[in-house]
Amino acid sequence: MHLALVIDDYLPHSTRVAAKMFHELAVELQSMGCVVTVITPHFYEKNDFIEEVYDGIKVWRFSSGPIKDIGKVKRAINETLLSSRAWKSIKHKVEAKTFDGVIYYSPSIFFGGVVANLKQRCSCPAYLVLRDFFPQWIIDAGMIKEGSLIERYFRYFERHSYNQADMIGIMSEKNMALFNKSTKSRYQAQILRNWAALIPYELSNKHNSIRRKLNIQDKVIFFYGGNIGHAQDMANLMRLAKSMLPYIDAHFLFVGQGDEVELINNLVTEWSLTNVSYLPSVNQSEFKDILADIDVGLFSLSAKHTAHNFPGKLLGYMVQSLPILGSVNEGNDLQELVNEHGAGLITVNGEDEQFLKNAISLFQNAIYRKTVGQKAYTLLEHEFSVNSIATNILDKLKGNHESSGKRIAR
Repeated sequence: MHLALVIDDYLPHSTRVAAKMFHELAVELQSMGCVVTVITPHFYEKNDFIEEVYDGIKVWRFSSGPIKDIGKVKRAINETLLSSRAWKSIKHKVEAKTFDGVIYYSPSIFFGGVVANLKQRCSCPAYLVLRDFFPQWIIDAGMIKEGSLIERYFRYFERHSYNQADMIGIMSEKNMALFNKSTKSRYQAQILRNWAALIPYELSNKHNSIRRKLNIQDKVIFFYGGNIGHAQDMANLMRLAKSMLPYIDAHFLFVGQGDEVELINNLVTEWSLTNVSYLPSVNQSEFKDILADIDVGLFSLSAKHTAHNFPGKLLGYMVQSLPILGSVNEGNDLQELVNEHGAGLITVNGEDEQFLKNAISLFQNAIYRKTVGQKAYTLLEHEFSVNSIATNILDKLKGNHESSGKRIAR
């Protein structure tokens, strides 16, 4: 089976969790006998089209304007053009039998056009991995108004993306309920968790230790890595860091890019936070070294969300058998899943006192941290294995392909 995997960000240039997840999916699918081609934008070359191989995976890169860490208007324009730029770049490579299936990832919501073209030319089904209810979350955050022209614009592309999918994978049960309610159950959908390979990372060498570089060798490190934006409500984590100031051996490390980096740096200065370090995004190798060298995996979701996201960064923590400490929007089933399995301590965003108590309990007891971290890895094995995810997607694509009368060999 020859599969096209479409995503707006990919390795090795990206440090984002989605890029890592999609690469792990590509590698797993290839190990199962599929031929995989990743279709993704590039931002650093003048060439319209670049074909290369990364870690054994064929990658087609099409030229695009930047879509990350830029102004909202420019980002919206460049994302709107993703499909047209992609198809213009790759269509000379696509014949009637090139692909047997398409797997595409949202965000972005703007790949509906190129997926439609691939499906039409190759007469193949498509599977949408839906991780983010956009534009709903920016409405919840008050960034745009419901019923506004910009909302209707985004909704058009959201529907167009959904309409290309023969199956849509939703990350949790409560998100499935929200999705079916908002779309009146008009789309075929199923639960599809986030995923990760189950191989822990090891520090490549002692010289790469983040503890050594930041001179925090003897600290208990609470680590946040990934997007630093409005959806995460970084002020929530900064309040926690401020409250932990009396615990001199606790240190908070933030690594990533996004709209709230300035907020972090401003609060560090305003509150005189000597227990916080911030680093911009690092490459995947450096990120793995950091994950292998910390004590607690940290995350936050905005209290304003109505959707129930499962941040992909948690998988990196779980791979390393790290305890999870975080807060979520009310009703998020992630809280129940993690807490009931003893894989971490999650509270509702706004419950600052309990959030602090949880942090202190993990800080003070190394044996407890280890026990919770081991349970996090067990939860990963049972619920988030990349092998089970790849098998699930393949089965759905195969079933849709066969129902269309075209025989596939897996």
